[in-house]
Amino acid sequence: MATIKPTGKKLRLIKRAKQNRPVPLWAVAKTKRKVRYNKSRFHWRRSRLKV
Repeated sequence: MATIKPTGKKLRLIKRAKQNRPVPLWAVAKTKRKVRYNKSRFHWRRSRLKV
């Protein structure tokens, strides 16, 4: 990917990077383990982003 990116694309990549984290433990505890994992996580090598 190019080093110099359009601002819109950069913002979309930043948003996806923020979403790519596990569910916080306090949220797991609060929902009594109904929410256990983040289904929208992705791996940088396995899947491509549509941004």
